[in-house]
Amino acid sequence: MKKKLDITGMSCASCARGIEKSLMTINGIQKIVVNFATKKALITFDEKIISLGEIIKELRKTGFDIAKTEPQQASKKEEKQYFRKFIGSLFFGTPLFLMMFVEIKTGKMIWGVDLSMLVFAFLTTIVVFIFGRHFHLSAFLKLRKGQFSMDTLISLGTLSAYFYSLYALPTSRHVFFEAAAAIIIFINLGRYLEVKGKGQASKAIQKLLQLGVKEARLIRDDQEFFVKIEEISKGDILLVKPGEKIPLDGEIIQGSSSLDESMLTGESLPINKKEGEQVFGATFNQNGTLRIRVEKTGDETVIAQIVKMVEDAQTSKAPIEKLVDKISSVFVPIILLISVATFVGWYFFSDKFEISLINAVAVLVIACPCALGLATPIAILVGTGQGAQKGILIKTGETFEKSKQINTVIFDKTGTLTEGKPKVTQIVWSKILQKKEHEQNLHLENITALESLSEHPLAQAVVDYAKNAKKREVQNFKNFTGQGIRGQIDHREYLIGRRTFLEENNYKVSAELKNEAKFLENEGKTVIFISTQDAPIGIIAIADIAKQDAKAVVQKLETQKIEVVMLTGDNQAVAKTIAHNLGIKKVIAEVFPGDKAGEIKKLQKQGKIVAFVGDGINDAPALVQADLGLAMGTGSDIAIESGNIVIVQGSPMKVWQAIELSQKTFSIIKQNLFWAFFYNSVGIPIAALGFLNPMFASFAMVLSSVSVVFNSLRIRRI
Repeated sequence: MKKKLDITGMSCASCARGIEKSLMTINGIQKIVVNFATKKALITFDEKIISLGEIIKELRKTGFDIAKTEPQQASKKEEKQYFRKFIGSLFFGTPLFLMMFVEIKTGKMIWGVDLSMLVFAFLTTIVVFIFGRHFHLSAFLKLRKGQFSMDTLISLGTLSAYFYSLYALPTSRHVFFEAAAAIIIFINLGRYLEVKGKGQASKAIQKLLQLGVKEARLIRDDQEFFVKIEEISKGDILLVKPGEKIPLDGEIIQGSSSLDESMLTGESLPINKKEGEQVFGATFNQNGTLRIRVEKTGDETVIAQIVKMVEDAQTSKAPIEKLVDKISSVFVPIILLISVATFVGWYFFSDKFEISLINAVAVLVIACPCALGLATPIAILVGTGQGAQKGILIKTGETFEKSKQINTVIFDKTGTLTEGKPKVTQIVWSKILQKKEHEQNLHLENITALESLSEHPLAQAVVDYAKNAKKREVQNFKNFTGQGIRGQIDHREYLIGRRTFLEENNYKVSAELKNEAKFLENEGKTVIFISTQDAPIGIIAIADIAKQDAKAVVQKLETQKIEVVMLTGDNQAVAKTIAHNLGIKKVIAEVFPGDKAGEIKKLQKQGKIVAFVGDGINDAPALVQADLGLAMGTGSDIAIESGNIVIVQGSPMKVWQAIELSQKTFSIIKQNLFWAFFYNSVGIPIAALGFLNPMFASFAMVLSSVSVVFNSLRIRRI
C-alpha cells in the first residue's frame, strides 16, 4: 500500500534523510521517499504487518509530526508564523545592533553590571528563547534520537554565544549578545523567504486544486436541483449554462458550445464541442447550454489525475539527489567536528577564549545544508508545476536528467504528427465494377460491416465515410494486426488490407489497381486493397492530415541538433511523402505495432539517446523502451503509465516545450547544486580562519538558501 503524508518539523535535508533512515528500520515499511521542499513523504508499506497509525506513531518518536491541515493552509500558516517570528525578533533585537557602533552605559550598576548590559541580556533572552525557541526544541528532539540537523547548528551557535555572554557580563569581557540575536533574526527571515518562495513554486498545483466545482445542477425527473459535487454519481445528468464550469467528466447528450480547456492543455483557443463528445471537469463553458452525462467522479476525473501525477512527481527524487542525500547524512556531524577543531586551533595559537568561541560559532552558522537540500526538490517543484500549467505532465524527477541527454526524437506518425483522424478521400473500383453502381453499393456495405469490427483508425475512417450504409451480418471475422482483416458476408469472403497481405494469401490484385495505388501513395495517401476470393474489388485511399505545428516542431528540434525520425506502419512511399512535407529526413516505415520497440532498441545500440513520442496506448512497449517516453494523451488516457511525460491533448510543439522545460529545470538543478557546494566550500574555511563574524555568517547562510529558491523560480519564465 502507498500513502502520502504531509510532514511538519523538517528544517533541512538532513531531517528528510533522518526520517527515511529511521523508518526504513521498521518491519513492514518497504520504501520511503521524503521530500524536504514539499514536506511530503511517500511511504510504501505492507498493511498486513504495520498500520498507517503505527507508522505515524513511529514518525512522531523521531521528533516530527503529520500536518493537521491541508498542505496549502499549512504552508500559509507556516509563512505567517515565520513572518511573526522575524518581525518579533527584529523588534527586540534591533537595539542590540547599536552595541556594534555605540558604547551605551547608564552608569547605574546592578550586581556589578551596567544596567544597559542587563537590558541587552534581557532583550537577547527574548529573541533567543522566545522567537528562536523552535530551533532549540527541534534540535533537542532530534538529539534524543541521535540525529542532527540544521537546527542543531543554529541552536549550538546561538546558545554558545548567549551563555558565554552571560558568563562574561561581570568580567567586563567582550559579549556577543548581538551575534546570538542576529543569527535568530536572519534565519527567521530566511525561513520566511524560503516558505514564501516555495509557496510561489507550488502555485501551479494550488491553482489546479482550486479549479474544481463545488456545486452542480442535477436534472432528475425533469426537475433541476443544486447539489454538492460529492453527491453526484456516474450516469447522472447535469445542466451546464454559459459562463459556468463543467462540474465533472462526461459526455454531451444535448447541446453544443465552445469550451475553454486551457487549464488542461495550456492552449488558449476554445474548442467546439457537440453531442457525443467528451467534456472534462473544471473546463469553462463559454456560450452554449449543455446537458452532460457524468462518466467519471472523484479521483477518476482528469483534473484529479493531473493533480495526483504532479504531486507524485514533486514528491519523487531525481537520481542526482542520491549524492546530496549521502552528503546531508554526514554533513552536520562533520561541521560540528570542524567547529570544535576551529575552537581548539584558535585557542591553542591565540590563547583567547572569546576569539576561539566566536570563530567556532561562525563555522556552525555559516554551514548551511538547507541550500544543498533545496537545490534539487525546489527546482523539480517549480518545473513540474510549470509543466502542468502548459498541459505537460512530468511524472518523475528522473525525467529532468533523462531529457538533458536526448539527441534523437522518434515520432509515431498517427495521432502525434498527424491529426489521427484519417478520412477517406476516394474509392477506386476495379474495371468490372466501374459502371455497376448497385454492386458498388453492395460491396461498400459489406466492406463497412467488416471494418466496423476492426479497431484500426483506418477502419474507422471507412465506417465514418459510409455511416449510412445498410448493416450486414459478418461471419468468421479475423483481424491480422498491422496487416488487414478477413471475413464472410453472404458466403462471400473478403480480404481487406495491405497489398502484400492479399498477395500472401493468394488473392488477386490487378495491375491497374497497383498503378492507381502507386499514384495515390505518391500523394501521401494510405491505400487499402479489397478483394474477394473471386476477383479484386478496388482500393480505398485514406489521408491523415498533418497537425498545424508539426513542421515547426521538427525545425525547432533540428535547430538544437536533435535528430528527428518518423516511425510508421505506412508503406515507404506514403511515409516518405509525409516526412518530406514535414521536413523529416529519416523515416522508418512499414513497422508493425509490436516491432516499434525493436526499432528503438536498434537506434539505442548505435549510441542514440532516444525520446519516443506516441499515443500512449498502442505504443506502450515503445514508450517503455525509449530513454524518454512522451505520451500524447487524451482525456480518456490521461493516466498513462508507460511514458515519462504525458502531453494533455496538446500539439506536437508541446514535445519541444516539454524537452525545453526539462532541460532548463535540470540546468537550474545543476546551478543550485554548484552554488550550494561552492558556498560551503568557501564559507566554512573563511569562517574557520576568523574572517567572518557570526552575524554576517547568518546573513550569508540565509542568502544561500533564498538564492536557491529564487533561482529555481526562474523556470517559470519558460
